[in-house]
Amino acid sequence: MHLITASALALTAMSAPALAQDAGEAVDERYVWDLTPFYATRADWEAEVERLQGEIDGITAYQGRLGESSEILLEALDAQSALFKEASRLWTYASNQRNTDLSDPDGQVMVGRLSAMFGLASAAGSFVAPEIVEIGAERIEQFIAEQEGLEKHALGLRNTLRQAEHVLTPEAEEVLSLMGNALSAPQNARGLLANAEIDWPTITLSDGTEAHLTPAGYTLHREDPDREDREAVFDAFWGTWSQYESTFGANLNGEVQANVAMARARNYDNTLQYFLSGDNIPEEVYRTLVEVTNDRIDVLHRYFELRGRMLGIEDQGYHDIYPALVETDLTFPVEETREHVLASMDVLGEEFSQTFAQASSERWMHVYPQPGKSSGAYMSGGAYDVHPLILLNHLDNYNSASTYAHEWGHAMHQVLTNANQPYELSNFSIFTTEIAAIAQELLLQEHMLEQAESDEERLFYLGYALEQMRGTFFRQVMFSEFEVAIHEAVERGEALTGPRMTEIYGEILRRYHGHEEGVLEITEREMIEWAYIPHFYFNFYVYQYATSIAGAAYFVDQLETGGDEARETYLNFLKAGGSDYPVEILRDAGLDMTTADPYNAVIDRMVAVMDEIEAILDAREN
Repeated sequence: MHLITASALALTAMSAPALAQDAGEAVDERYVWDLTPFYATRADWEAEVERLQGEIDGITAYQGRLGESSEILLEALDAQSALFKEASRLWTYASNQRNTDLSDPDGQVMVGRLSAMFGLASAAGSFVAPEIVEIGAERIEQFIAEQEGLEKHALGLRNTLRQAEHVLTPEAEEVLSLMGNALSAPQNARGLLANAEIDWPTITLSDGTEAHLTPAGYTLHREDPDREDREAVFDAFWGTWSQYESTFGANLNGEVQANVAMARARNYDNTLQYFLSGDNIPEEVYRTLVEVTNDRIDVLHRYFELRGRMLGIEDQGYHDIYPALVETDLTFPVEETREHVLASMDVLGEEFSQTFAQASSERWMHVYPQPGKSSGAYMSGGAYDVHPLILLNHLDNYNSASTYAHEWGHAMHQVLTNANQPYELSNFSIFTTEIAAIAQELLLQEHMLEQAESDEERLFYLGYALEQMRGTFFRQVMFSEFEVAIHEAVERGEALTGPRMTEIYGEILRRYHGHEEGVLEITEREMIEWAYIPHFYFNFYVYQYATSIAGAAYFVDQLETGGDEARETYLNFLKAGGSDYPVEILRDAGLDMTTADPYNAVIDRMVAVMDEIEAILDAREN
């Protein structure tokens, strides 16, 4: 069930512009996705749910038989694959119906039914991994060699054998599978509370604007050029979150407790290792990323000092980190955004550009905010036999344009993967697909810099590039530190409450922003921010934004200087999908993510951008 979330630069809801759809307002169908290619009617969806529920028991018919022959093993794995492929299509339809109006109970019911089905299907197939481990590597390799159809399952089979020491008895595996739906309760509760039940405040700004501070409204008004307005926005918005500190703390504690329990049940040394093991990511990748970032935290502090210089603010606070370094009257309506993104793809070749041009003209997107709609942006690519879907909350600003590029980077990765890999190898890792998404953002950025007609416009895009590196690299590593900290606290047996999370997050927030050094003041007001970040329920997910901007920068540099060979290398990376472990796919493309070099290179890139900005500013002053 591919659900690839929005650009890390925002990691928040995007706000509603004047053209956003309010309740009762007519909807322009061009900007609303068409779900009929998935199921022509709701009745068709219902019929497929019923059919698949009847198929689940068929999986258990193979229990105890996988070692009989390569033919039986292939039959069993194909049956399981077919079940999950069709269930993912059902999920794509239901979850995206729900996400356009989270307050509609019907959507919740649809998703609930699918969650229950996945739980039952997982439980029904829970015998597979233990049996594969029992059969052993030698016989499994013999089966693969003699049965051509098993090739598409080979990576999964070998991956199961790799993790043999963490595979439990069939009975234990069935119990853990049955618990899956229950373990998602904290994330579901958090989503309903944050998106549908909190009574968000409305404040009056200095120009008389009534600012309704939903998560979307906060994203818009935190950039207000009036500093007193920004402070008022922060006071009201974070004050609202603080009222729910204990509830959000209980939810996130439930998530962390479940994660730690699962890691221990599967005999991992720690929870981080457990979540990295599925993609075979060495724990050192995560630890090295955090270490390098902390070693060079002075570069982030230099960025904040440069912000202060450009904004004319000496006593910066957290409410000063979002206004654009350079004001612009440039707008990016969605159709113009599409044209810019298309132009930025020239370096990827005519076939790639034409594929995007056709796909982006179809109704694959839900573009604008509306009441009850899920915040943020994502690409939903679980329906292998149809096409990806993209949810946006588009503004006519450059951040929305960059998010558009990001999500289409994911979608094009999915399109190329599905065209070149069987379903069983189409489930690419976040570790790789975030590279594809961020690379598309960087290509758009380079295109816009080429179009810049003045120092002011160039400063705007350079400033955005800096903010992207702050948001996509440093901010994500900060989040990653917090994730490790709260899981390690539970592993040590500490009580994890909302106030304790605020304390942990506050220490990290202050260190990253140079609070003690006098670079930027962090008050208790914004230390509740941890509750606002939905990605903490995706479990050791966000570090991949930071690793990915490193990979994306590498590929974009190669594309701009390496000619046809670099293009083919990059396209082959996209086409590889999930055909190997992500670290190996990247190594085949010339990028070794197990070293510190990629992370230092991104930080060096940030230094170079700051050098260029400061050169323009110094020339002006002289």
